[in-house]
Amino acid sequence: MKKKNTYIITLSALAIALNVIAGTVVGSLKIPFLFLDAVGTIFIAAIYGPYWGLSVGILTNLVLGVTSSYTSIPFAIVNGVIGLIVGFIARKNGFNISAAIISGIVIGIVSPIIGTVIAVFVFGGLTGGIQDVAVLWLKQSGTSLFTAAFLPRLIENLIDKVLSSLLVYYVLKQIPVSLLGISTKNRGERHAA
Repeated sequence: MKKKNTYIITLSALAIALNVIAGTVVGSLKIPFLFLDAVGTIFIAAIYGPYWGLSVGILTNLVLGVTSSYTSIPFAIVNGVIGLIVGFIARKNGFNISAAIISGIVIGIVSPIIGTVIAVFVFGGLTGGIQDVAVLWLKQSGTSLFTAAFLPRLIENLIDKVLSSLLVYYVLKQIPVSLLGISTKNRGERHAA
């Protein structure tokens, strides 16, 4: 049991590094509709469950807050919730293709709801991202601050989270179960009825 926990902790640390590196690179390149800062969270949650996913998500944003921008720290809640949602979906159904798509859609909707509340109450709706242009435009056109901050995040998150979940699904299909120390259910071998 101790050896397995050490293995999971090691993979979780690598997942945090993946989140930080992917999120930083995509953020630096200003690629629209992509963040890729939750791929590691989704990966760990899909194979080890919601609480490991929660831990990876929160720790990722704390690391990003130190290495990239302090504005990442409040959004640790969002990344943690991503881990919980994916972990519970994977625990119930395994992480097959339909679970990946469902996870992507659910977290693509829940993430911007929580993220918008944080953005509005902590940062006044603007967080220094590329979506701030759309937020300002929508606000100028007469929409409420919450709606102006939510709509761009919704579109970006739906695209990013579905693509991230599908990426994790295809990666998990290629990794031998023996390397993960899990049952085939979590890997996605079981198909929904």
